[in-house]
Amino acid sequence: LLLAGALVGIGLAAWSLAGSGAPDAGLPRGAIARVNDQTISAEAFARFVGAVASERRVELDAAERRRLLERMVDEELLLQRGVALGLARHEPTARRAIVAAVIATLTAEAEAAEPEEADLRAFYGAESQRFRRPGRVSLETAFVAADGRPERELQARGEEIGRRVRAGEPMLQVAADLGDPATAPLPAGPLPLETVRQYLGPTAAQAALRLSAGEVSEPIRAVGGYHVLLLRERSDGEVPAFEQIRELVRAEYLRSLGERALRDTLRELREDATLVLDERQLEAP
Repeated sequence: LLLAGALVGIGLAAWSLAGSGAPDAGLPRGAIARVNDQTISAEAFARFVGAVASERRVELDAAERRRLLERMVDEELLLQRGVALGLARHEPTARRAIVAAVIATLTAEAEAAEPEEADLRAFYGAESQRFRRPGRVSLETAFVAADGRPERELQARGEEIGRRVRAGEPMLQVAADLGDPATAPLPAGPLPLETVRQYLGPTAAQAALRLSAGEVSEPIRAVGGYHVLLLRERSDGEVPAFEQIRELVRAEYLRSLGERALRDTLRELREDATLVLDERQLEAP
């Protein structure tokens, strides 16, 4: 009887140990945990652990790995609670995050494959305007500072600068006679319009865009005074050779594949969906 009792006790202990040592019983292959009807994959957990270990630059022990798994469980529980409350549909931030995640998945899949050289060259030829560099302008400028002067006086001085330059006097000399030193002088040489905008403001940049070579602008009001522009030269934008911008072409080509995948998916979803629109509510009140 004693021997039989001992054997039964050993068997019960072994069964208990086996049960406690197999917490993953019932989990599908590749899962490390199940939270209600959703699983947490071992791959996702490994990525999470790897990212934390890389950030901390230490090897994580079992206790820390357990804490990270508990955190993933908590996140899943909160996610399930949010879905149950309808936040995925009604909360704008959650909706945007989900839509962005779906778009990222679709475009990432489309952009994963390495394109053929012939495809890149064909794309470069068909979409050359995507790669056109902006044109440049060479300007000479004069600036009339406000300095508390009446607006009429500023305008008149700017007009006089323009009149004298049109009559053939050098802009540099006229600017020295009637103008004031600019706070940030425009750099010399051909410049993109964006640089002109940064130095002289958007109104002056738009005026430079409308000028012809040799033409002088009317006085242009800006912060702190007036600008007068003389356009010396304009160069149209150019498309660099394929070899110079191959990586840019590749990036644009892959991006176009992602855009196409998104358009195709949306078209398929619309074809399969039942849509009912009340056009009357689109009318202006």
